[in-house]
Amino acid sequence: MSLPQTYRQMLSTVSEDAELRLELTERPMPTPGEDEVVVEIEATPINPSDHGVMFGWANMAECSSTGEGDDTVLTAPVSPQGMAVMKARIGQSLPVGNEGAGTVVAAGNGAGAQALLGKVVAVMGGGMYAHYRCLPAAMCLPLKPEHTARDGASSFVNPLTALSMLETMRMEGHTALVHTAAASNLGQMLNRICQDDGVELVNIVRREEQADMLRAMGAKHVCNSSSENFAAELTNAVHETGATLAFDATGGGDLASRILTAMEAAAARTPGAYSIYGSVAHKQVYLYGGLDVSPTILTRGYGMAWGVGGWLLPNFLAKAGPEVADRLRKRVVDELTTTFASHYTDEISLAEALQSDIVKRYYAKTTGEKFLICPQKGG
Repeated sequence: MSLPQTYRQMLSTVSEDAELRLELTERPMPTPGEDEVVVEIEATPINPSDHGVMFGWANMAECSSTGEGDDTVLTAPVSPQGMAVMKARIGQSLPVGNEGAGTVVAAGNGAGAQALLGKVVAVMGGGMYAHYRCLPAAMCLPLKPEHTARDGASSFVNPLTALSMLETMRMEGHTALVHTAAASNLGQMLNRICQDDGVELVNIVRREEQADMLRAMGAKHVCNSSSENFAAELTNAVHETGATLAFDATGGGDLASRILTAMEAAAARTPGAYSIYGSVAHKQVYLYGGLDVSPTILTRGYGMAWGVGGWLLPNFLAKAGPEVADRLRKRVVDELTTTFASHYTDEISLAEALQSDIVKRYYAKTTGEKFLICPQKGG
């Protein structure tokens, strides 16, 4: 197969004059090294975790686009506070896109690289919003013959995050989970996994239609945070499941604190559990997302056996070790079109991903909406 001499890649730059610039830059086609491959990227999702590099602390409400097709450029102003936070990246052009899938179209002479030639693989390693990506063969996850690139585009971030939540639960001695923003693609995967593995899960959503959707999927415990009875319903669900571990996708506000309060109230129902220091069982909330960018508020009233911390998938996989990571990846491939199937509401080109009206839609991170970039698509 004859490859073009150049390709386009999306880059994000914050300039000294307080402007974010997102554009497609022409890059020379790489030559793969001994153990490297070149993947023609056919499908790559826009996950909330991609937004940090794409937009940083820019004011996306005031973003605008100029140009057409591959020459489209998106710009947005950055406040003085945003510039202070992003000081380390000023002037740097950063590639974006955490994960994707496509066909291996060139390979180095190494046996591992040659074995992937012509195969459809899922990849994670940044810079996926591009026509092509060169990376080590070891970073590729070969898909099954019946799988398409679209099937495998979201093989890493959501599936491995959901599986790693359960691994964290087991490693830290918990027996059940609480999850927020539970109607998301990731939340739906987590529900399917917990049902398959016999793990009790408490789902927290914001709207009743989201609760109805999860119940239709077989979820037993669903709590609507906008309900007047949310605190009581959450406490009852936590008591029934025995959940002492939560993963919070919102990050800001007081939801983490309310979950800890419910866990403490549920523990207090156990006869003889009273202590001036609170329940003995450790209650843990991990913040793994930032859907709410306001400060995290903790109203301490849940004893002394509790913790709130950050949780990041790559850090967990590094801690868990290669054997655990390989086991989780194998399960993802085996259940790619069932447990770990992703559903996309929109499929767009690289150029369309820079159009301000489309950007404002996927930047809103609306539950139930998921965008897929198809780099080989014109537009």
